[in-house]
Amino acid sequence: MNVYTEVCDLTDTDAVRVMLDGAAARGIEFDMLLNNAGVDFEGGFTERTSDQISSIIGINIEATLNITHEMLARRHEDKQFYIVFVSSLASLYPMPLKACYAASKRFLYDFGYALGSELGSSGVSVTTLCPAGLATTDESMEAIAAQGFWGNLTTNSVETVARRTIAKTLRGKRVYIPGSVNRALGAAGRFMPRALVVNVIHSRWQKAQASR
Repeated sequence: MNVYTEVCDLTDTDAVRVMLDGAAARGIEFDMLLNNAGVDFEGGFTERTSDQISSIIGINIEATLNITHEMLARRHEDKQFYIVFVSSLASLYPMPLKACYAASKRFLYDFGYALGSELGSSGVSVTTLCPAGLATTDESMEAIAAQGFWGNLTTNSVETVARRTIAKTLRGKRVYIPGSVNRALGAAGRFMPRALVVNVIHSRWQKAQASR
């Protein structure tokens, strides 16, 4: 297996094009795009800086849409093409103290559904991944630990999630929520009154952030 890597600022449209042109010059043909780049800054909206808010929108939404658009323009129309958007379980609810992040992930959730329907007949399959806790960084592990019992219960292995996501993507699944507990929480959120869901989440995150 040959691996090609290149540093790229995904928020820079020109840099993305240079990266993809470099891959094309090496004869690399893409059949899948995994949109995994994302950022979060926890805490109340008024406690965040304008730069932090702009980063969430710029990376989670704008950069993701830009590289997706570029890749679709370069794909071979006679070959199946797969797209994965890494959203979040947070996309299923309004989330006080994570409002910008949850809203940005909701954008990806809805956009993925719409794009999959729009391009499905042209050989493009879109899967949206909605994980809960993933131990990817020191900060994420601190956040999981701060949630105590529920943090541990809703956290899944990164390796397992990655493997199963690829498998479900190749089978054309539109949305994948890893873990039976997380799927149950996702379902419950659709049937419970929205005001109740928001209050429960607000209380949980207040306690988690206070413990940090």
